[in-house]
Amino acid sequence: MPDFTREQQLGGRVAGVDEVGRGPLAGPVVAAAVVFGAGVPADLAAVIDDSKKLKPAVREAIAERLPQVPGIEIGIGAASTSEIDKLNIHHAAHLAMQRAVGRLPRLPDHVLVDGNKLPDFGCAAQAIVGGDRVSLSIAAASIVAKVVRDRAMARLDARWPDYGWEKNAGYGTAVHRKALISVGITPHHRKTFGTVRRQLEEHYSAEKQV
Repeated sequence: MPDFTREQQLGGRVAGVDEVGRGPLAGPVVAAAVVFGAGVPADLAAVIDDSKKLKPAVREAIAERLPQVPGIEIGIGAASTSEIDKLNIHHAAHLAMQRAVGRLPRLPDHVLVDGNKLPDFGCAAQAIVGGDRVSLSIAAASIVAKVVRDRAMARLDARWPDYGWEKNAGYGTAVHRKALISVGITPHHRKTFGTVRRQLEEHYSAEKQV
């Protein structure tokens, strides 16, 4: 379980940062930055964990609770599908992280990021592989980013219901891949991702033969 050790050792305002949505075939990549300015309530610390380990209802409950924590600061950023296609997913994810930190009330003293590479935040920063399993701030950021992105994909599902985005969040499930073939590609698909790119190539090839 993550704890608050690293934040306490660093001192000052420490932001945990994580992103969600590197792998899906559709939708934005979303990042969140969380600063526990007055520490983490014990009951909340006991349930915060890597978002991938938590059930959706638990993630939602934690995300609803977080804004009520005294001294907390939350910033959310995203990079669109067009930015993902232009920059590549790695750089787009870093852009989303920078935007999340930029939406905090002020620049933190230190940033902890889940992963092994860092964008430039304009302040001291540290990358931690598996950070959402060791830092409460990073784990909280992973939960916020996951809930925000899942909600966004559910809204898109209402407009584009064939792809199952409310359930698969844009990942390449069988339902999603089948719809890509039978329905085609939407403006929210990542055109540089293999499965989508191949579908585009097949579509253009078929058009040339007509």
